[in-house]
Amino acid sequence: MAQLKSDQIRKMSKEERDEQLMALNETLLRQRASVAMGGAPSNPGLIKSVKRQIARILTITRMEEIKE
Repeated sequence: MAQLKSDQIRKMSKEERDEQLMALNETLLRQRASVAMGGAPSNPGLIKSVKRQIARILTITRMEEIKE
């Protein structure tokens, strides 16, 4: 999964952001489930990366809502 930058997120439409957010939440859920079942994560930094990407999307979405 590619790292999303702030400028890439700003260029996305609201629908694209929502789709990306749902996909990231699903990825995070799967990763947390595998760790909870006692398995070692295939990529230990993935959870942190996904959480940051989710935060970026939510922050930019909120900023655009405030602007309007």
